[in-house]
Amino acid sequence: MFKILGFILLFRFIGNPFLALLILLIILYVLDRRFVGILPSIAKPFRRSRQISKLRTTISLNPNDVSAKFELARYLSERKKFNEAKTLLLEIEDRYEQSAEYWVEIGHVNLKLGEMEEGEAQVLKGLDINRRAQYGQPYLRLAEIFRHTDRDKALHYVSEFQEIQSSSSEAYYLAGSMYRALGREEEAKGAFAESTAIYRSLPKYKKRQERGWALRSFFAKMR
Repeated sequence: MFKILGFILLFRFIGNPFLALLILLIILYVLDRRFVGILPSIAKPFRRSRQISKLRTTISLNPNDVSAKFELARYLSERKKFNEAKTLLLEIEDRYEQSAEYWVEIGHVNLKLGEMEEGEAQVLKGLDINRRAQYGQPYLRLAEIFRHTDRDKALHYVSEFQEIQSSSSEAYYLAGSMYRALGREEEAKGAFAESTAIYRSLPKYKKRQERGWALRSFFAKMR
């Protein structure tokens, strides 16, 4: 109703339905990014491209900058350039032997490249060093990888993730999505319900961060 009313008012004021619709969409996007956080950031891909360009320049000037190589590898992985990311990660392995972040990152890259056994072992090695590396997200990555081939293993990794993020709406939304993908509908709805319940119990300063996940859980539960 609000959207329809807003469109009508804008149309009467501007006189052009296409321009009115465009302005309404921009307003809704700005409001979502400011107060909710469901829609993706349209600026993020551009910021990432700038960072990649800067890091490439840094490395060209100083080929021994291992931190720049590691950061570049992570950005490349986000852009699904896994072969290039792996090359960089292998170059700096001796400097990151005890880094949980390094092992979960190269493990993720190998999983995406189809190196299942090696990738899983590397991710688990990183999680052995620090079980809370990347806030437990590597467990969900493993669950996603194995959800079609080994459901028991996938569910195990989901439960490991939930143990780490037991007071996060995001955690239960992601777990619910995984349960649904595995065909475990009752568990999925339970996870979505828990996500919204956790949101209601959060202090005010945390609700802004978790609001988008709680809304996603609310609508997912209704499906």
